[in-house]
Amino acid sequence: MNARRRVGIVATQASWDRYVGEAALKRLSALAEIVWLEFPGSSRTLSPPPADPESMARLAAFVPDLDALIVSHGAPRITAGIMAAAPRLAMIGDTHGDRFAARVDVAAAKRACIAVVDTTNGSSDPVAEWALALILLGLRNAGAHFRRLIEGELLWPDRDVFLKDPGYLNGELTGKTVGLVAVGNIGRRLLELLAPFHVKPLAFDPYAPAALAGVYDLAFTSLDTLMATADVVVCLAPLTGETKGLIGKAQIEAMRPGTVFVNVSRGAVVDSSALVARLQRQDIIAGIDVFDPEPVPVGSVLRSLPNVFLSPHIAGVTAACEPRFFDLMVDEVERVFAGHQPRFPLIPRDP
Repeated sequence: MNARRRVGIVATQASWDRYVGEAALKRLSALAEIVWLEFPGSSRTLSPPPADPESMARLAAFVPDLDALIVSHGAPRITAGIMAAAPRLAMIGDTHGDRFAARVDVAAAKRACIAVVDTTNGSSDPVAEWALALILLGLRNAGAHFRRLIEGELLWPDRDVFLKDPGYLNGELTGKTVGLVAVGNIGRRLLELLAPFHVKPLAFDPYAPAALAGVYDLAFTSLDTLMATADVVVCLAPLTGETKGLIGKAQIEAMRPGTVFVNVSRGAVVDSSALVARLQRQDIIAGIDVFDPEPVPVGSVLRSLPNVFLSPHIAGVTAACEPRFFDLMVDEVERVFAGHQPRFPLIPRDP
């Protein structure tokens, strides 16, 4: 039966070259015949190309004998009409959907009893690692030390000055209270990385299963309580209509002096003006990988503040993680073809 199955991949040439690894392709070949349909397009956008008649006709002609369809950058939107043209289709997978369902009509798939999967979480590991790095850098006030060193300053000629440094006073992560704003795939991986430090984890996530509290020994709390009590606040919330501006002026002002604030999610989740105003008082430290607007404007005060460590939205960008998107998708095809439920069903972030 498996030999008669067909898996179609719809993507740009660039996506195929960067994300489709040989080992995963070999595993998929053992499950089914693989066919590929190339479309032009950007390798960095989540939005599908315009649904022009020619593209939709090419796609409709490609899908009739498919058992699974994997889409990525460049693929047109998989509509109810496309699904109707593929009576054998059991699964649609988007390797770069970022849980927004830009390329798949999830409601139509549900009506057709087609599983829909999103493996964008392939980049969760490096994002969690970079979040941990920014936490450690912030606690040690490393950004300020680095700035002073490269400017040629001879640090600590008077050791009494060092005794007042935040990195000396609050520099250890062990035992700290760490607040996570959202505990999705990245948050759960970060909790694993934090475990050896014996932190006291707090989390705000109204959509997280309550069972996670027992699994990770964390306390769910309100956003206001988290912001006011955590030694370290890590923003991991996806950007949706509901989360835009979630961390506003009141929440930013609630952070106690000495708090380390880290954002590796999306800049617009945070009120940028309120954050900059608080950072200018230099009583908190920030590690910022994302900002609104992005990139950080050349003239922004953030670029010169000693209590801010900046990185240019690199948390999830590593060569090692790119093949993982497709590798996880092959895992999902294996599960669905075996009659199991997928591990990463696509539940859109916004209606």
